[in-house]
Amino acid sequence: MKATGIVRRIDDLGRVVIPKEIRRNMRIREGDPLEIFVDRSGEIILKKYSPIGELAGLAREYAEAINETIGAPVLIADRDNIIAVAGAAKKDFLGKAIGKQIEQSMEERRSIVHNYGEQGSSSPGDIVADDRGEASYRFSSDLIMPIISRGDPIGAVVIYGRDTISEVEKKVAQSAAGVMAKQMEQ
Repeated sequence: MKATGIVRRIDDLGRVVIPKEIRRNMRIREGDPLEIFVDRSGEIILKKYSPIGELAGLAREYAEAINETIGAPVLIADRDNIIAVAGAAKKDFLGKAIGKQIEQSMEERRSIVHNYGEQGSSSPGDIVADDRGEASYRFSSDLIMPIISRGDPIGAVVIYGRDTISEVEKKVAQSAAGVMAKQMEQ
């Protein structure tokens, strides 16, 4: 465990403020769930809770099934990291921080499609961020479908690498996002 040197007092309602610097570094936003652990030595540990992370096994199987069906690489992300990969090098993606395009799709609660070979398209979107939070992987086309559970974005399904994203791929991603959302609601 790493000491920060920051000390906070508990207020009369039992609350403790997590400093802005720590929230920024840990990518903790207002309304994010935190899981509370207590160890045997009496330490209290707060950990970001990833509801979709609980379904990592299902996400991995779903990504593999989609990849086998449509032949395109598939990533499934929670609010912060890529949690499942199929059809691409897992070491390049699994556990990596999500990029700005995935964040945008989740925040706006809408799918984003980039077909960069089309006239008028700009550069590829940022799917995965590197350790400095900058784009490290770019693709010729991608589809980002947010996973919305009970009105809140909890993750995204990403299909990438084809020349253009087809309607079939859009429907497959929409179906996958819907199933993952339904699993979270149960």
